[in-house]
Amino acid sequence: MASRVYSLSIHADYQCRHSGQCCSVDWDVPVELPVYRSLVHAMTAGRLQVAPAARGLEPFIVDADLPDGVGAIFQRTEDGPCVFFERSSRLCIVHRDLGEPALAATCRHFPRVAVKDARGTFVALSHFCPTAASMLFREDVPLRIVSEPPAFPPRDYDGLTVREDDLPPLLNPHMLMDHDGYAAWEAHMVERCAAAGATRSSESVLATLQRDADVLSAWRPGALSLREAVSRLESGFVDASPPASLEPSLQFFAECLRAIPPELLPDADEERLAEAFDRHVAHIWHSMYMPLNHYLAAKAFASWTAYQGRGVRTIVRGIEAAVALVRVEAARQCRDTARDLDADLLLEAFRSADFLLNHQATGEELAEGWGRSIGEW
Repeated sequence: MASRVYSLSIHADYQCRHSGQCCSVDWDVPVELPVYRSLVHAMTAGRLQVAPAARGLEPFIVDADLPDGVGAIFQRTEDGPCVFFERSSRLCIVHRDLGEPALAATCRHFPRVAVKDARGTFVALSHFCPTAASMLFREDVPLRIVSEPPAFPPRDYDGLTVREDDLPPLLNPHMLMDHDGYAAWEAHMVERCAAAGATRSSESVLATLQRDADVLSAWRPGALSLREAVSRLESGFVDASPPASLEPSLQFFAECLRAIPPELLPDADEERLAEAFDRHVAHIWHSMYMPLNHYLAAKAFASWTAYQGRGVRTIVRGIEAAVALVRVEAARQCRDTARDLDADLLLEAFRSADFLLNHQATGEELAEGWGRSIGEW
């Protein structure tokens, strides 16, 4: 039976708007063997055909070296889109003609990034999806964790599954949390972001969470439960200003690049980013606090780092790295367009940051790097 589902309120009514980005990016999408067989049968029976731009191409790449359980990989046209992506309507032909059950698992679940543990299923979104990224700019719903979100009915979601015999997240490298205490800490992080809203910088939120994590990681079992310890964390924020230069963020960026397998590593493209940050980003950053704090909350919620890292301080370090990547990508967007940061460019920065974090880098490598940098490994 599917477990209870949770999401952030800003994502709870997510619906695909058919941007076509997920169908057009240059990545390999595996097709499970039963799905592959059903799609081949549908094509043979004339119930499915490739997009007009892909006529003449073999729709599937079949290779003896594919992982177990994978029958093929979707072929792509020369300029990138999947052979089943119809450009005129921006629709997936498989989904349109055969329905959602006919989709490969990757296509069915994207952009959902879930964690399933003893508490339930926690569904976050990859903001590489333009629709998901646009939801970070919402002001029509208060930011919080909600249960039974309409966009995510109870079902099995692809993601990180924590089995009953797996250990809960670590509080610090030497002590485990209990599920109740971790739930309180996760909610606390999101509540900090919500309280900051549009008035406090993401850097202030991060500094506050760093203080909270330092205090909480020193907790020891006794009269006070971990949940109670979370509730007694200091209520005030730590004041912190945005960085004056891009250099610290570029260091985070370099650290994250080390977690990307060599075959996926992007070409170096850091020239004049520091200059672009100074000229086009630094003086605008304060006007973007709301979407930045929403992004921060999205990284605190349904965190894989909680299970792949070695403590609450590593979780916060990972969130700090994500915001640093947004600064770098914002500078890149501004450099390439030669204009000041605005909502459209920030949205693209969110997309690029999440493409690296969710689709290029290896989660375990990221968590280890973040943990090592603060001595939690």
